[in-house]
Amino acid sequence: MTTFTELLSYEDALASFDPVMGLEVHVELGTKTKMFCGCSTELGAEPNSQTCPVCLGLPGALPVVNAIGIESAVKIGLALNCEIAEWCRFARKNYFYPDMPKNFQTSQYDEPIAFNGFLDVQLEDGEIFRVEIERAHMEEDTGKSLHVGGATGRIHGASHSLLDYNRAGIPLIEIVTKPIEGAGERAPEVAKAYVAELREVIKALGVSEARMDKGQMRCDVNLSLRPTPESEFGTRSETKNVNSLRSVERAARFEIQRHAAVLSSGGTIVQETRHFHEEDGSTTAGRIKDNAEDYRYFPEPDLVPVAPARDWVEELRGGLPEMPRVRRNRLREEWGVNEHDMQSILNAGAVDSIVATIEAGADSTAARKWWMGELARNANEQGVVVDELPITPAQVARVAALVAAGELNDKLARQVLEGVLAGEGTPDEVVEKRGLKVVSDEGALGAAVDEAIAGNAAIADKIRGGKVAAVGALVGAVMKTTRGQADAARVKELILERLGVSE
Repeated sequence: MTTFTELLSYEDALASFDPVMGLEVHVELGTKTKMFCGCSTELGAEPNSQTCPVCLGLPGALPVVNAIGIESAVKIGLALNCEIAEWCRFARKNYFYPDMPKNFQTSQYDEPIAFNGFLDVQLEDGEIFRVEIERAHMEEDTGKSLHVGGATGRIHGASHSLLDYNRAGIPLIEIVTKPIEGAGERAPEVAKAYVAELREVIKALGVSEARMDKGQMRCDVNLSLRPTPESEFGTRSETKNVNSLRSVERAARFEIQRHAAVLSSGGTIVQETRHFHEEDGSTTAGRIKDNAEDYRYFPEPDLVPVAPARDWVEELRGGLPEMPRVRRNRLREEWGVNEHDMQSILNAGAVDSIVATIEAGADSTAARKWWMGELARNANEQGVVVDELPITPAQVARVAALVAAGELNDKLARQVLEGVLAGEGTPDEVVEKRGLKVVSDEGALGAAVDEAIAGNAAIADKIRGGKVAAVGALVGAVMKTTRGQADAARVKELILERLGVSE
């Protein structure tokens, strides 16, 4: 059961305090093997089946650095406008948790591979906010604990815990911002926009799918309040492992209100970790937060330093893809859409699907129409993003082509998409199986038009008398007769021809 905390209103909180944030984002790299051994990183395997003496921390086992992991880290650093270290090394971060088989985490401390960068993010009104990056460093993930017997899935109240070390050793990049100041009341929006933009950058680089719902990207939201922008930083809280863009925004907002309530009542903020609760957007206390010195960092003696060659770094820089914000601005101009519509496309996760549909032959208007209309609605109903739907851009392009050729109208096209999503085959197969082609036989259409006119004589007289808008009723009658498979525009033309009326 979530414990609710008394909050100050958001407006009152911002009237009395200035928020400062720090965001720590962990990205799980999409390498085939773990960071320091050859074990597979594939998801879904039997618990503890993807382990070895190295990732289990058995005596005498020696780690070896994953070269692709290093390359991915450098690419991320370059994309975030960071300096790339000429020489850096790993360290042991010592703390005990059951899901850490070595009792330490191999990470980087004072010598990260990338540092001193920035990422410009665009807010909903078009304002650009620069988030400065402190560092991006390499480390390994922990195993996974499953707490059994409790009501919440957490350790409190559980009868026992199970440990799966398949995830232990999977490569992570932790990206840490410098203190984010000056955001004011927009701090939660900035947090969401930053994580969203960072996710797009990671995906563009191809180093991770960055699926927050699958734990491939997680955000820790650090927040503190101070009386004025000139004051020293306040004591911070750290809300751990927030796993959606909406939740990042909600966590920041809740903590602003909670901190303000505590401070306004004369209380003291405790430096601690917090758990975020999706059901109500609240946070609850976790554990007292350790300082860096409590982790007893020291250089990892079993790994050699990493010294990326400058020519190699520049080669990677030259091979970076077009960055997401630049690409979005280019596409927005090519598609002729405004900022708001482009943001909606981004929020739906449909940019790549629309691009691929255009590449498959559809025009941009049709591609946007189907992905942001029928398919986005279907995705929302299923609680997934559009690119998870069981339909390909090529299939959507084929539906658009059938509409453009007059073989389908919009109503029939929606039924075709429905059939493809239901696994009934390709668009052409669904059209054939369901008999969905537009009725184009002029004789059949003419007969249906004559029937509609004869059955609605009063409406026909109104049209003859000059009330052309009434033609919609007759068009509807024909569409009903033909089960929606007539071309409505052609039906309207035939009705007016029969009645001797022009628009």
